[in-house]
Amino acid sequence: MAAALVGGALRGAVFGELLKAVSEEKDKAVTFKDRLEQLESTLRNSSPLIEEIEKLNQMLDRPKQETENLVRMMEQGEQLVLKCSKVKWNCFKRYVYAKKIIKLDTSISDFCRTNLPLQHTRDSRLILVEVKEMHTMVRRMSGNGNINGWMSNQVGDCCSAPDPPVITPGLDVLLKELKMELFKDGRQFIVVSAAGGYGKTTLVQRLCKDDQVQGKFNDNIFYVTVSKNPNVKAIVQKVLHHKGNRVSEFQTDEAAINDLERCFKQMRTEAILLVLDDAWSGSESLLQKLGFQLPDYKILVTSRSEFPQFGPAHYLKPLTDEAARTLFLHSANLQDGNSYIPDENIILRACKGCPLALKVVGGSLCGKHEVFWQRMVKECSRGESVFQSKNDILDCLGSSLDVLNNEVKECYLDLCSFPEDQRIPISALIDMWMELYELFDDVFAITNLHELSSQNLVDRVVTRKTAGDYGCYNDDFVLQHDLLRELTICRSKSEPINQRKRLIVEISGNNFPKWWMDQKQHPNNASLLSISTDETFSSNWPDMQGPEVKVVVLNIRTKKYVLPDFLQKMDELKVLIVTNYGFSPAELNNFRVLSALSKLKKIRLEHVSLPNSLATVRMSHLQKVSLVMCNVGQVFRNSTFKISDAFPNLLEMDIDYCNDLIELPDGLCDIVSMEKLRITNCHRLSALPEGIGKLVNLQTLTLTACTELSALPDTIGNLSRLNFLDISECLNIRKFPERFGELCCLKTLCVIGCPISEVPSTNLENLQVVICDEETAEQLAYSPPGRARIEVIQEDSNLNFLN
Repeated sequence: MAAALVGGALRGAVFGELLKAVSEEKDKAVTFKDRLEQLESTLRNSSPLIEEIEKLNQMLDRPKQETENLVRMMEQGEQLVLKCSKVKWNCFKRYVYAKKIIKLDTSISDFCRTNLPLQHTRDSRLILVEVKEMHTMVRRMSGNGNINGWMSNQVGDCCSAPDPPVITPGLDVLLKELKMELFKDGRQFIVVSAAGGYGKTTLVQRLCKDDQVQGKFNDNIFYVTVSKNPNVKAIVQKVLHHKGNRVSEFQTDEAAINDLERCFKQMRTEAILLVLDDAWSGSESLLQKLGFQLPDYKILVTSRSEFPQFGPAHYLKPLTDEAARTLFLHSANLQDGNSYIPDENIILRACKGCPLALKVVGGSLCGKHEVFWQRMVKECSRGESVFQSKNDILDCLGSSLDVLNNEVKECYLDLCSFPEDQRIPISALIDMWMELYELFDDVFAITNLHELSSQNLVDRVVTRKTAGDYGCYNDDFVLQHDLLRELTICRSKSEPINQRKRLIVEISGNNFPKWWMDQKQHPNNASLLSISTDETFSSNWPDMQGPEVKVVVLNIRTKKYVLPDFLQKMDELKVLIVTNYGFSPAELNNFRVLSALSKLKKIRLEHVSLPNSLATVRMSHLQKVSLVMCNVGQVFRNSTFKISDAFPNLLEMDIDYCNDLIELPDGLCDIVSMEKLRITNCHRLSALPEGIGKLVNLQTLTLTACTELSALPDTIGNLSRLNFLDISECLNIRKFPERFGELCCLKTLCVIGCPISEVPSTNLENLQVVICDEETAEQLAYSPPGRARIEVIQEDSNLNFLN
């Protein structure tokens, strides 16, 4: 009876009958009246919560095993209550029945409190229902999977202000002044000016996160980075996308600005704050065009320039001695004030109150032996009295680089191959560094990155807390201050063109540098080549010689892009990274030039459309392919394309945020060499092929946030070498296939945010840890996964697909 009732109306049947029996019998069984009234109270308090959980179970098609014990307990309770009225003068029976009633009441209370935490379960499932409904809505909206800018790395977080650093001494007074300026009528433009590294961006980040500011402007705070060469169309597209408006492809900057003005005018009754961070000299015309005549519309600008035509600027002065010391000690991890610091004041005076210099110099000395402090003191003593200009700041920061070991320093200098003010994917850095420095394992690359982060040379941005801990860094990035980027470029340019280790080329329009046309000055020694082009570039490439180039980074913005022919002559090329920073995916062509490169191991493509011509490409030496925010459907569904023919010897494949991925490409399961397969944030992928069981060498399978995926194929049991499986945030996977227990080498299983209630323990003798959220841990408590420990991770509410 219990099993049948669990699938039906629990409250109307068993629960209702027990409550009815208690209500009727409490007056008849006078001896037990107090006990039965207490039981009645417990039942009535639990009634609405149990009823709601049952409804949510039906909405989610969730299994009902968790309430079976409760049903059985209540059935027995009803029989007990009916017997109570028949007990008269038998003292022993009265004692026994009273204890049973107390035990029943306690059991129901305990069950609700520990085994079935009703309120938590109700709230969690309510959220799950809402997420499922939102996902359905998003799936309908996406239609053919071609939403403009959908889930773009550059557009995903749109115009939300980043969180400021944890400690920001010395900014409180100016913050108060800026707030007063924002809240009063009058000036539309507010300019914050200072030299690079003095905290302009940190100040406005604090302002945007201030409670009073957010109370005034609500959701109408738009934070965009302008940079040296502003892309007006991209800026407008970000603002419109952030506001939820339809985003168009603009033909001109004027059309984009007109569209933004129309959007803001529709909000004319609301206060609007537009933050333009890092505006350079020459941006005056753009600022004027954005100065729409609207009430309560403010524009906050940060710049190294003053822009006097917009009124007096607010100047960021160097930090006071006290604030500088606080920031320095925090950066050097000496906040307790008890540690001996040799000649501390010499270092502080050399930094001249520049927050960036204090952070970097302090970070470079964190945890270091006294001899490193003494060296820094000597370096600072030489330039102590001349620290007045940007070049002096760069010299001071350069001293911090000299503390690094050679490999870490070289890794840091490689960061300049990516554009200014853009997030740099950690996975791209790993691919580069593994080949440039012949690292044995990616853990060495991550160690170098941690070293840079610990010394405040980069800021690490982790958008999914647990991903990087287990070898997947698709949601991890680093940010580099623009002044520190200038430092890396200056270091890279310190040698003649033909002797440089890394060559950084920025092309405006089709204006190639003069040395490019001079064959004698080609980069004969460069191992890293980075070329950045803008939206007007025509892909008419002159020839280039690069006999030692191992890594090529192409930063693009055009709708159509042709890979340069000279790539096919770079015989040492091992890594190719192509990233489109435009709003819509770029059509990428001329893949044929890669076929002849026998040493090419890794390709990373971001925000591009793969052409059908890829079906004719053969790259037998390729070991890793990464596709991020790419349009892959056209080529994957092409009947002439078979991925096992194009890349027959792949070891790794990453597919991330490819919204038109409905099924895996034909032939993928024939690449038996595959060791790592990561498919993340692909929300239209509904099934894995049965042939996946043929990947007998697969060791890592990551399927994070594939929300439409409803099941794992039974053939997964053939993956005898699989040691890591992650199905976190796969909202529709509710159980494992029958043969799941055959994964004899499985060590780590991640099921965060996944409605799994049981992990088969058969033959999983090597399973060491199940990583999950709190609710899943409660479900697994009913059927523990053998000897494996359960590691509970606080959910970070990522839900990237709803950006």
